[in-house]
Amino acid sequence: MSEVLRQARRIVVKVGSSLVTNEGRGVDAEAIGNWCRQLAALAQQGREVIMVSSGAIAEGMKRLGWAARPKELHELQAAAAVGQMGLAQMYESKLREQGIGSAQVLLTHADLADRERYLNARSTLLTLLSLKVIPVINENDTVVTDEIKFGDNDTLGALVANLVEADALVILTDQRGLYSADPRKNPDARFIEQAPAGTPELEQMAGGAGSSIGRGGMLTKILAAKRAAGSGASTVIAYGRESEVLLRLAQGESIGTALIASTPKLAARKQWMADHLQLRGGVVVDAGAVAKLREEAKSLLPIGVVEVQGEFHRGDVIAVREQQGAEVARGLANYSSAEARLIMRKPSSQIEGLLGYVNEPELIDRANLVLVV
Repeated sequence: MSEVLRQARRIVVKVGSSLVTNEGRGVDAEAIGNWCRQLAALAQQGREVIMVSSGAIAEGMKRLGWAARPKELHELQAAAAVGQMGLAQMYESKLREQGIGSAQVLLTHADLADRERYLNARSTLLTLLSLKVIPVINENDTVVTDEIKFGDNDTLGALVANLVEADALVILTDQRGLYSADPRKNPDARFIEQAPAGTPELEQMAGGAGSSIGRGGMLTKILAAKRAAGSGASTVIAYGRESEVLLRLAQGESIGTALIASTPKLAARKQWMADHLQLRGGVVVDAGAVAKLREEAKSLLPIGVVEVQGEFHRGDVIAVREQQGAEVARGLANYSSAEARLIMRKPSSQIEGLLGYVNEPELIDRANLVLVV
């Protein structure tokens, strides 16, 4: 575990409602201040960090004077709308105290299920990280319905880790980590320091719902680790009030339970892309573009495209073929087929003049492209 966190450059940190709101008493300024100080320190080390924070509904309940979590969806949405104001303000002020910029990002499952919105969300988050701004993400509880909600922010944390290709996911909770059984009921319960993510036995060990404030439990954290491992990110589940927990983890200290991804990050992403058998279309590129892709690991620019094949939308996986017909690579298109036909053979500097806007200077960004060998 120690090496995973010590070497991690891009880290997603998820913190639960009970910690953020001190068991539902309202946004805990001291706790959030401590985490923000640690996030800022990690950023100063050259790491990229994203915070996924629960707590909007719990804070809204406090502001509205509700003692128990409501069951009606519209009441939950109202509480989230009220509470999100205080939650965002607290993170913004505490990060500003550390000299770090922050950004609020609200997501729904539909944002990540739709390929175009997936690309938009990914581009926004990566841009924020490049600007040295820490994104603070929460589920958009004010608009979600039963059909599209993540259901818990553990899942959201894992999906964000997938989205930005994080090296590690840290889930801060009100428990020390994972046990072989419920230690409150079984004195012989064994603490698990490390295990492979996605091990079926782990799901059998965990059970029960979360607190009355939050929605998750240990099972959702195990399932989140399994999901994060799909893109090569390992997960640590640790007690959120442990002193300097994030900094100590980043230094390689063994805290909590580490659930290790079996597939390296790059290999996991390449496998995901290569397994996309339903290609929506493709582009044919000249010899110069082929050399840039194969020999220099560059992105695909519109100027290298000589033909657009089929019909596709922004975010679809498309094939990149050389003029003899062989597939060179595949990746996520930043532009639709109609847009690609307008900008092909043109330098990126002309995209705005041709389309009236610019999504990205590349037709396919290198981070979203894998070579076919």
